[in-house]
Amino acid sequence: MKKLCSLSTNFRKLCFLLVLSIYYLNLSAQEVWDDKSQGLWPIEAQKTWISSSMDHEMQAIYYYKSVGERPQPLIISLHTWSGDYRQRDPLISYCIAHNINYIHPDFRGPNNNPKAGGSAYAIQDIDDAISWALNNLAVDVRDIHVVGVSGGAFATLLTYMKSKHSIKSFSAFVGIYNLEDWYYESLGRGTPYATHISLLTTNSTDAINFEEARRRSPYFMKTPIALRKESCLNFYCGIDDGYTGSVPITQTLEMYNKVVDDFEVTDEGAFLKQEDIYTLLKRRTLSGFAVIEKAFMGRDIIYKNSIFPGVTVRVFKGGHEMPEGDFIQEILKK
Repeated sequence: MKKLCSLSTNFRKLCFLLVLSIYYLNLSAQEVWDDKSQGLWPIEAQKTWISSSMDHEMQAIYYYKSVGERPQPLIISLHTWSGDYRQRDPLISYCIAHNINYIHPDFRGPNNNPKAGGSAYAIQDIDDAISWALNNLAVDVRDIHVVGVSGGAFATLLTYMKSKHSIKSFSAFVGIYNLEDWYYESLGRGTPYATHISLLTTNSTDAINFEEARRRSPYFMKTPIALRKESCLNFYCGIDDGYTGSVPITQTLEMYNKVVDDFEVTDEGAFLKQEDIYTLLKRRTLSGFAVIEKAFMGRDIIYKNSIFPGVTVRVFKGGHEMPEGDFIQEILKK
């Protein structure tokens, strides 16, 4: 009987460990883009430092230089809100495998200090990194792409608004674009991001400067139409974000409308009506739009809209994530 009890206890332990392992493997697969651990990068990836053109503070960068003399595309992958340049990034493996230039720059690290999070320093750091890549890698200047998720999408839109460089595409997943709104959204959800915004705007956890929060928000910036008229801007958000994630879909949908409005589009069908935004947020579906099954990296598209088609928004079935799939292949074909 003792042996049976011992076997039963060991079996239960084994089952528990197996379930725990599966859980963490699934969690890792779901959040590979937001893995803030600092593990070893591929040996093909190299690291260097770039001096800020604003204050000469050194900013680190991981990069991959394409092989051969023929110019290749450049992928600029921007780290998430609480990450930095050391953050593991699944895009690096794709770029190495397909001989595509790649940079993963630091821009003042996690967004919890005044020089980070949409400051003039952080924006210039990204531009300095792009300039460095153009000077040191064999880049096809007609094929430059910026990609970011969550806080990286925030940085992607800052680059769209402020970069001096001519860039072919910007892809922003589940982003934050209005820091004033996100302060209250984070406060209500009990997440630490409200405190981060306080630190960004006042360097204190006890105060918030909403004017500074708006100044750092892409939503309140004027779209540089002349520079971006040949660029593609792709917005993506998961319909369940805000419920299971930290960023409500209104951040993306309202940012899309703002850019469309800045392009002075007269077709009302290019905009999301406020009641449609509310319905998508509340019901996570829209009766006037037929779901497109498995149309985005194996995910259903709950809603899609675009203008000419330089600015596109896709609401996919999912949460606060960048779905796994051959995403880079899609943007390089455009």
